[in-house]
This record gives sequence, C-alpha cells and structure tokens, in this order.
Amino acid sequence: MNYAHVRHLLSLQFAGGKKSRRLDTFRRCRRAKSNPPAVSVFFNHNRQGSFMGHKESFLEHLKIEKRYSPHTIRSYQNDLDQFFSWLSENEMPTTPGEITSHQIRAWVVNLIEKGIAPVSVHRKISCLRVFFRYLRKEGTINNDPLEKVVLPKRKKSLPVFVGEEALDTLLDDYNFGNDFAGIRNRTIIEMLYLTGMRRSELIGLRDSDVDLKEATVKVTGKRNKQRIIPLTKPFTKRLEEYIRAKNDFTATENTNWFFITDKGNQLYDKYVYNTVKAYLSMVTTIEKKSPHILRHTFATHMLNRGAGLNAIKEFLGHANLSATQIYTHNTFEKLKKIYKQAHPRA
Repeated sequence: MNYAHVRHLLSLQFAGGKKSRRLDTFRRCRRAKSNPPAVSVFFNHNRQGSFMGHKESFLEHLKIEKRYSPHTIRSYQNDLDQFFSWLSENEMPTTPGEITSHQIRAWVVNLIEKGIAPVSVHRKISCLRVFFRYLRKEGTINNDPLEKVVLPKRKKSLPVFVGEEALDTLLDDYNFGNDFAGIRNRTIIEMLYLTGMRRSELIGLRDSDVDLKEATVKVTGKRNKQRIIPLTKPFTKRLEEYIRAKNDFTATENTNWFFITDKGNQLYDKYVYNTVKAYLSMVTTIEKKSPHILRHTFATHMLNRGAGLNAIKEFLGHANLSATQIYTHNTFEKLKKIYKQAHPRA
C-alpha cells in the first residue's frame, strides 16, 4: 500500500471500527519507521535463533548417539558459538543453509590473524565438518560448505613429557604430608602417571572401579568405552592408605566418587589441573605441566623400557594405532641421541 493511500485515509473523518483499526495500524507503522529498533540487535537475535535449534539437536546427537564426553561436547559447543557469533558480528547469514565456503575461509583467516595456533584452527574446523555433515545427513542442507576449505599445515610437535629422574624425585623424596589432602594429592599424581588415564577419566572414577584384590582399575573413556588397567603392588598399598584416610575424613558421608575434594564432593577439572601443575613445577621446567603431560610421560617411559606399541594403545584407550605412534618419535629421538654419543663416526 502506497503513501498516497495512507495520506488519503488519514484525511478522512469517520468512526467506522474497521477503518479506525486500519488507521491505527498505519499510525503505528509510521511511528516505527521514525523510531526504528537497533538493526544489529534485531537481526542477531533472529539469526541466532535460526541456528540455536540445530546446535542443540546436534549436541544432543553427540551426547546420546555418539556418546562423546562432556568435555568434548563443551569444546564443540564453544567452537560453534564462536563461529556463529563471528558471522553475526560481521552481518553474515547464520542460517546453516546460507553459509558458504567463502565465509568459513574468511573465519579461518580471521583466526590466523588473531594468532590462533594451527592445531586449534584445525580443531575448530573439524567441529564445523562434523556439524555440517550431521545437518546434511538430517536433510537440513544439501551441500557441505567445507568441501573447498583448505586448512593451514600443522606443525608436528613431539609430545612433551617429564623425565624419569624428575618424577622419582617427586614421588620418592617430596613430603606430601600425612593429612587427607596430602595423601589424596599424591595418589592423584601417581594414578595419572602409573595408568596413563585422562583427567576426565580420573575424575569419573567410582569406588567400585578400583579393585584392590585383583590390583586393577576399570577406566571409562571416550564414548563410554571401558578398559582394565593393572596396578602395581606398591601402588595398591598407596590406594589402601588413601581409602582409609578418605573414610576417616568423610566420616558418615556417603559418596561413590573415588577421588573427592576437601568438601567431600567429586573432583573437578580445574582442581586436578592446578594440583598437577603445582607439584610438577617443583621438579621440572617444562612449559606445559598439565595432567595430560603425565599421560604422555606414561606412554614415553613405557616405550623407552620396551613396552610394545599395541600394549600402550590398549592402556591409553586409543581407538587406532596411529594415535599411539606419535610416542615412537620420542623414543627414536632418544636413540638418535645415544647413537651420536656412542658411535665413533657419528
């Protein structure tokens, strides 16, 4: 309806209910034109809404059907939120069917310009690949916008690990204390190093998972896959000491979590990270001192002492051997060093 018609209606003097409602509508429209809402906020809200439903169903798919860990699902959620926030900020379409490879490449360039490491860029794009593959399988989109996206090369870095002497110093010479906190923290360090389990797996341990009689621990890994890891005799005695201290500490409280905080609750990611970092800082100067470093250390030390690659794969809970083979590079580097030191022509 044109403005001439609007002006004509406004000039009429009448009391008809239907025409009055039409006039009220026109007046509201004119007021809205003179005081428009913030366009960016309006469009961001609606565009984001077009994506939210797909994201939630995708995350639910990862949780229920794929059985991804909570940590992995949080990573996927964060990567998706970052991507779609960037699209909104740059006024690009956020409806999955409208997203093209040009926008994804532009995001990759933006991440690189911000100094994001290539390995992190690869992880974020991997998240998008899984997301859009899911949407295509569901029939939401017809084409995959990542087919023409080329990623920067990743620098292959060897896993960082702590030397045997450094860990021997920590576990044999350092006094952790005889109270519950000290016994627990030492047991956390030893459990990570002696089994190679992930931080999330350690946090998820329950009392029933630790079998002192059989000297084994049942670990629930990614996608709820379980594996049994043997325990050394000295470490089972350490676990007995921890269990006694835990029972005395919790008194009448009933908790099924094997490792607990000072308040009797289940451990959490940050606590384990800070604990490992604090103790490793006493014996090593390596830059990274996370719980995952103890996993690398477990695998590297086992290989250096003759353990087979397939055995390490089973201990670590890797789905395929290629994920374990990276540790052979550390062993090979050690062999090269020995060769250069020992061979007269090296």
